[in-house]
Amino acid sequence: MRAERSITAQILGLIQADAMPAGSHLPAQAFADRLRVSRSPVNEALSFLAEKGILERQPNRGYFLVRPVESGDAVARQLGLVEADTVTEVYFRIADDRLRGALPDEFTEVLLKQRYGLTPAQLNAVLGRIASEGWVEKKPGYGWQFSSMLTTADSLLQSYRLRLALEPAALLEPGYHLPAHVIARCRAAEKHLLEGGIETDTADQLHDRGVRFHEALVEGSGNPFFIDTIRRVNRVRRLLSYRSMQDRTRYKEHCRQHLHLLDLIERGKNDDAAKAMTEHLNSTLRNFKKISGILKS
Repeated sequence: MRAERSITAQILGLIQADAMPAGSHLPAQAFADRLRVSRSPVNEALSFLAEKGILERQPNRGYFLVRPVESGDAVARQLGLVEADTVTEVYFRIADDRLRGALPDEFTEVLLKQRYGLTPAQLNAVLGRIASEGWVEKKPGYGWQFSSMLTTADSLLQSYRLRLALEPAALLEPGYHLPAHVIARCRAAEKHLLEGGIETDTADQLHDRGVRFHEALVEGSGNPFFIDTIRRVNRVRRLLSYRSMQDRTRYKEHCRQHLHLLDLIERGKNDDAAKAMTEHLNSTLRNFKKISGILKS
């Protein structure tokens, strides 16, 4: 299969996480931006999904969803994307080992290959995903090194303080506009979680749902400095975000707060939305003792 298996599986996960209805347009560039890869592997993945009847390619218009994806993992297994499961499993093992200090700052491909029992293709897929997320980079000449990233509860707290300063301000930018279809997509994703997705979605899917919600709201500002900053913050906090998902009890309240924010923005009440965003992020800070306990485990 020409399409990168892990990219195809991740696209299926995003379709599920966003609760996309049949007929939804799937622009390649949007998925490339979300997965932080080039358009080439995304186009290959979309073409593969079209061959399998999950998407439909319309000339001069792109790809459209034929039917909803209720379980990205199940569809990935049906399509024989078994390697994606291995890559994802090893990805989380590497993330956890790094957070626990079990991996050195610098390492070789041989070390990862032997430690996690990877094939060359699996190794390339795992390193490609980690590098695209910004927490590992290739050294000049030989070997790899972990980038400076969020690895402590204190650093995650600092990232929330930055978001607390940035995200409410983004909602108050002159000319702020969040398109109706973006509001509908975000609302559908939150309702999916409230209807059972909180318990059944993977850590990947939960993280991407939260990231996409907050990035979408910041993108409505049209301010490239806000947009670039929030994307960078979300990229480096990914690892600690995964570990914090061991406790999902707070997610229902988060979903209700997200839906309230969407309602305010839809009604043009951006001043109230900015205040609600401040309270939403502050609620996470007030619960931080619970999260930090998990992060130190």
